[in-house]
Amino acid sequence: MDSGRRKIVAAAGAIAAVGLGGMAMAQETKGGNAGANEQARIDGQTWDGEVWNAPLKGKVAVITGAARGIGRSIAVAMAANGADIVGIDINASVSPIVQYIAATPSDLEETGKLVKQRGRRFLGITADIRDRAALKAAATQATQTMGHVDIVVADAAIQAFKPLLEMEDHDWDDVIANNLTGSCNTLRAFAPAMVQQGKGGRIIFISSMQGRYGTKNGSAYSASKWGIIGLMKSAALELGKYKITVNTIEPGLIDTAMTHNDKRWSEAVGETMTTPPPEHPTEEETAKAKLPRTPLGVPWLQPEEVAPVAVFLATDAAKMVTGACYDVNGGDSAHDLG
Repeated sequence: MDSGRRKIVAAAGAIAAVGLGGMAMAQETKGGNAGANEQARIDGQTWDGEVWNAPLKGKVAVITGAARGIGRSIAVAMAANGADIVGIDINASVSPIVQYIAATPSDLEETGKLVKQRGRRFLGITADIRDRAALKAAATQATQTMGHVDIVVADAAIQAFKPLLEMEDHDWDDVIANNLTGSCNTLRAFAPAMVQQGKGGRIIFISSMQGRYGTKNGSAYSASKWGIIGLMKSAALELGKYKITVNTIEPGLIDTAMTHNDKRWSEAVGETMTTPPPEHPTEEETAKAKLPRTPLGVPWLQPEEVAPVAVFLATDAAKMVTGACYDVNGGDSAHDLG
């Protein structure tokens, strides 16, 4: 097997493994005999003395919103595939309009523990992505501590609901400032170092299916996530000459603190009702309302089911993929016209 083919096979295997929690095992044989040294594990073990199943080995990934949810899952998945991790989170409430519990310093510490359990280095940084100076300082710290930065995942986001005609300025401003401006701040803070390194790189934005279509009572969130797609495509055009790819992932409803709460569930149930939805729907009521949207028959996904796509986009197998959107939503994107 030539080295290029080996990398692609390894990356594909890694993606499959991460989807199973990073614990899948692959068996290779020579001359029809299987040996212990020929058993390949996707979290960085060896095969015939050569590490070929850790496609992110030697890479450093920066992930915002890393304290929990999708950000944590991507951090752990990338660590399982060989990357060292810089996890950034505000570890506090971002805005009074947010109605779910904020991440804490202990959440980010837990992410670090999970990364280290996979044998990788972890640098945790508390920073607000709305603060460009803080992100620039984080970029300097990451580069000095880790030596380089190869992958950036802009995941940090907030969500709140308010009808357009009832909005106060902060209902719009807080969401746009964090989700859209914060994502751009992340790129602007870390991309210069990636360009200077001259080795290419990967930038992955986390958008949302709500950026693909409108959201009743959620216009600020949808606008921010649609804006991220436009930002991604523009950045792909500008950074391609530096061999830096830029893509987005559009998750559907994911079982995280952002969506596993009364307000989000009420809005989800209301999408399929002509009467006002209940203020406190049960998990069963919410699941029943969401199931018709997903051909794969799931009301929502787990964060770990988004992570393998991020791993793929960070590997050499995706080196010719840029300016693209990857929907991870159990098939909800089948309803999307474009």
